[in-house]
Amino acid sequence: MGWSITIGNVAGTAVRIHLTFLLLLAWIGISAGTRGGGDAAISSLLFIVLLFLCVLLHEFGHIFMARHFGIPTPEVTLLPIGGVASLERMPEKPMEQLLVALAGPAVNVVIAILLLIVMGFSVDSSSMAKGLANIDDPAHSLLARLAAANIFLVVFNMIPAFPMDGGRVLNAILAMNMDKRKAMTISARIGQALALVLGFLGLFGNPLLIFIAIFVYMGAAGEAAQSDLEAMTATLDVRDAMESKIVTLPTEATLGEAVDTLLATPQLEFPVVDAFGKPMGLLTRDALINALRDKARDASVIDILQTPVPSVRIGDKLDHGVREMNRLGAPAISVVDAEGRIAGLLTMQNIAEMMMIRAAQPEWRFGQKSA
Repeated sequence: MGWSITIGNVAGTAVRIHLTFLLLLAWIGISAGTRGGGDAAISSLLFIVLLFLCVLLHEFGHIFMARHFGIPTPEVTLLPIGGVASLERMPEKPMEQLLVALAGPAVNVVIAILLLIVMGFSVDSSSMAKGLANIDDPAHSLLARLAAANIFLVVFNMIPAFPMDGGRVLNAILAMNMDKRKAMTISARIGQALALVLGFLGLFGNPLLIFIAIFVYMGAAGEAAQSDLEAMTATLDVRDAMESKIVTLPTEATLGEAVDTLLATPQLEFPVVDAFGKPMGLLTRDALINALRDKARDASVIDILQTPVPSVRIGDKLDHGVREMNRLGAPAISVVDAEGRIAGLLTMQNIAEMMMIRAAQPEWRFGQKSA
């Protein structure tokens, strides 16, 4: 994720902090210091750091459960709105999806119980309610506020709407009893309906509910679109979605020749191939433009290629191609035949166009040539 810095690595997962999170800390410190002095600023910062440590542990609950099912998670990023664990894919089986979704809130339950044990269970429900109501007040007990915050995280995350964990729990339970796509459609609609209710309540009460409603509605729509993408790509081959009429560049091409090709074609990515037609790398428009700032026209394109060479085979399933593009963070990927020669180019633009066609005509059959 852009604007993020890596602060460490835990069991193969990079822990990153978005720069806006640091701005949040600065704002909280200054705000608390202005109201209550240096001690209040330190107390508020300590609370926020510990709270986001709980959020990080929540995300690692998801991560370690996903790892148990063989799903890698390259990174987790802390944002002002919470944490985001980048799972390479979601589990296929509904029960595995359910366990991965529940693992995060389960961590917060454990943390809350441990904090209550440390406090000797001396905090009753009214005190917890006060801790939650005064969660940003450094004058109240730090442990009580942390316990209340973890309970709030559990309750909030279990709302049955995407992108919260409760939405994934609902979807997994529905998928145990019906088709996965139908389950996703129902759970997404429930989430969107809940978002409308929250937005309506926000008009007559807390305006924050309106922002939460927008967040929930967009999350539900995004999950539904992702489900449609997965359903479509699972039934198609790479050959059905790739661009087959593409322009390639030879390894001896210069930046000047690449610019001429860029201006003469609608392509934004160009496979660079050797004398045998095998891809040596991918030249993107952005890499080319950046290279022009400090390289001459006669410089070789080989010097600015995206490496290692990303490619998939023409007969691979399309969902494999999409996963490879996501894993590499690449806007396109070369498609090769059985001999490793370039056969086409798979791009996110092609995938998006297929999704628009499917939305306009759900029964459209891809991969078949018109008569």
